[in-house]
Amino acid sequence: MPSRGWGMLRARPKTTSIFRSEVMSLVQLYIPSDVARFTVSQLGEMGLVEFRDLNVDVSAFQRSFVSDVRRFDEIERKLRYLRLQIERSNVDVYDFLDEDFAGRSRGPRDIDEMEERISAHESRVLKLTAAYKSLQLKHLELVENKHVLEEVSSLFSEITGRQQQPSVARGGSIGRSGTAGSSANRYDTAPLLGRTDTSSRRSIGSMDAARAGDALAFDVEAGSAIGHDINVGFITGVISRDRISTLERVLWRSLRGNMFLNYVDIEEPIHDPKQDGPVYKSAFIVFAHGESLRDRATKIAESLGATLYHVDSSAERRQEELIDTMSRIDDLHQILENNNVARVNELTSVSEQITTWFTVVRKEKAIYHTLNLCNYDANRNCLIAEGWCASNDIAAVQSALHIATEDAGSNVPTVLQELRTTKEPPTFIRTNKFTDGFQNIVDAYGVPKAGEVNPGLFTCITFPFLFALMFGDLGHGFLMTICAGLLCFYERKLAWLAKDESMRMFYSGRYIILLMGIFSMYTGFLYNDIFSRAMGIFSSGWAWPTDAGGEGVTVEATKLGHTYAIGIDPAWHHASNSLLFTNSYKMKMSIVLGVIHMTLGICLQVPNALHFKKRINILHVFVPQIIFLFSIFGYLVFTILFKWSTDWYARDASGELTHVSPPSLLNMLIYMFLSPGNVNESERMFRGQAVLQTFLLLIALVCVPWMLLVKPLILRREHRKIISEGYGRISTHVRVSAEDDTMGGAVVLTEQEEMEEDDFDFADIMINQSIHTIEFCLNSISNTASYLRLWALSLAHAQLSEVLWTMTFLPTLKMSGAIQPIAIMCGFSVWFTLTFGILIGMEGLSAFLHALRLHWVEFNNKFYDGTGVKFEPFSFKAILDEAEE
Repeated sequence: MPSRGWGMLRARPKTTSIFRSEVMSLVQLYIPSDVARFTVSQLGEMGLVEFRDLNVDVSAFQRSFVSDVRRFDEIERKLRYLRLQIERSNVDVYDFLDEDFAGRSRGPRDIDEMEERISAHESRVLKLTAAYKSLQLKHLELVENKHVLEEVSSLFSEITGRQQQPSVARGGSIGRSGTAGSSANRYDTAPLLGRTDTSSRRSIGSMDAARAGDALAFDVEAGSAIGHDINVGFITGVISRDRISTLERVLWRSLRGNMFLNYVDIEEPIHDPKQDGPVYKSAFIVFAHGESLRDRATKIAESLGATLYHVDSSAERRQEELIDTMSRIDDLHQILENNNVARVNELTSVSEQITTWFTVVRKEKAIYHTLNLCNYDANRNCLIAEGWCASNDIAAVQSALHIATEDAGSNVPTVLQELRTTKEPPTFIRTNKFTDGFQNIVDAYGVPKAGEVNPGLFTCITFPFLFALMFGDLGHGFLMTICAGLLCFYERKLAWLAKDESMRMFYSGRYIILLMGIFSMYTGFLYNDIFSRAMGIFSSGWAWPTDAGGEGVTVEATKLGHTYAIGIDPAWHHASNSLLFTNSYKMKMSIVLGVIHMTLGICLQVPNALHFKKRINILHVFVPQIIFLFSIFGYLVFTILFKWSTDWYARDASGELTHVSPPSLLNMLIYMFLSPGNVNESERMFRGQAVLQTFLLLIALVCVPWMLLVKPLILRREHRKIISEGYGRISTHVRVSAEDDTMGGAVVLTEQEEMEEDDFDFADIMINQSIHTIEFCLNSISNTASYLRLWALSLAHAQLSEVLWTMTFLPTLKMSGAIQPIAIMCGFSVWFTLTFGILIGMEGLSAFLHALRLHWVEFNNKFYDGTGVKFEPFSFKAILDEAEE
């Protein structure tokens, strides 16, 4: 019977834990062709199997089910088109999912009926949309034509009115439109783009320039000249308002001034179906002399996107055409409304089912993508699939296969067997909504290898705790806890936040924020800080004198016979030397907690070594590392605790000090290396300190060659032993399953693996071990110093909170008079806003990032590889969630 597990015989675990990844099994499925769709569909609903691609050498266009994938791609395209039309028509989409249809395995008839309905809807919507666009284009032409007619009629009326009044031209001649004198002189005195404004009408050029001095007068209506026949014509049209100035310049320079242009801006925007939106346009008319100039003006206008319209020179015909145009516009309005109602009704019927159709199509396309990963045996009419699944879930997979066989109405079941393999399985760690956020923090650094200790278990506690050490304030922690608690309590109602890109991070990390707030309340209680104020919950261990002091006088508190029950005594908050005390306290606390945190990381090498059966890592990696760390920084932690527990100002019966002044631990650690075996008498903490420091230093020095040389030498000795016994080369082997009567005598290739030759390179091992040894020795110093960020950010947070209170809210409490209530309200508003925005928002983000660094760099690199591959099972839920995003 094939083994279950990864590379070795092992018992199937009874329970699951976040401490390690799940034990994975490589399973092989023999699926009859008529059951294939139902089987993959059922497995997709459960999301338990990650399928392997057995057709790596086959291109995507040559696989068995590529035509089915294209079919559903086309259906999905139609659905996207329908959804786009629904959005453009502002039709409400019913967020309704037909679970009876989308949640079960569907047969070919169901899919064909759905495809027919979608195609019919698309065809009707296409026809209605095409007709609607055609009608809109016609409506656009009529509206533009109406504005052109109105503009031309207005211009002709204005010109005719001017011609009926006497005018004086240069040279003294008087007539209807006298032109005595040279028209060139009049042209020379005109500006390059001269305009005559009459309300919104603007013009360029002159009629005299257009006639080029060949006529005495021009009857616009009749189109004839008085005295001479001339050939002056005009073109009319509509152009976008932002291009009218370009049209002016190009016409003026191209026609060399032999033109007259007049235009008016159309006040209301015109809906242009080509641009799918309102466009501001202008109606224009251009007079030019000669057919060639008019043709040139026509080409220029059309090249700039103008639409030209023919307008009759007769006023009566223009009036008739205007009335007819307005009548046709009214009729077209009614037709457009009827067409729009029909489109909206059609799209409304589609909107009721489009969510269900999208879900089904995406599921079906995913099914055929998965079937393309399988090998197809045409002779036996079955599919061969391989995939990873958790060993605990094999029973559930077998149950799903049985259900799929029943749904398909087949008598031939799908056969499942487990394969023995040396392939490294994907990493599957079961999480819930509480642990998922912490596991994401770990996965962002690197996914654990299969069987490797998962830092996510410890991160659930250590991450919010280290955050709270930097953010410790009872008030700020309470506000953070309230916000996170509301997110957790109303998580179902606020699930829409997960779809918002800016709020997704806060919603998915709501339980992380909740724990960070709770731990911040705890550390704030120990720091005795609530919005930078002290809390006198218990009896203080210090008493301030009542009969001394005053402004500018320094007094000393008297120590009582007891200490404060929990946390820092509130008396320190009012002392002038409180910063010195809290600095020393938090700095030493950061070192102690940092060494404990790193020690935990080093100790986790032991379960890793036991699991992977590498006991050499325990004796020659873990042991020298822990000894090295304890010889230096463990001793530092011991001296910190010793200094805390010693009363350096205690006196004996004669009143003499029993100890010298408190030593400087930093100087002690420095001179431990610079002057081993010597301790200044004023810095001595206990008897035999110099001997102990020398001994610890020698042990630390011995650990360096221990870590560097012992493991590589042992590995070389074992390798030589293997070579001498003749096991140096292992040939390539191919595993093929034997004939099995239960599978109809099928002989199937189950696994083909190549055991690579054991390439042992002592030089590479030595280089790698040297890098790890140097890195560990140097990082022991830098990582310990890195934990001082706990002290630095805690100090910054406390001081900034004090500044905000002192500068914004405290002055309002000292005011008097009728303005005090208003000042208190304003001061509180400013203080509360800055507290939320700066102390909770910005400071919280800063503490979060620093806690993240302490876990990724100082903790994880002690034991964690993070080179695994995440288990990504074939799951409809994951596919649909990704599609929605």
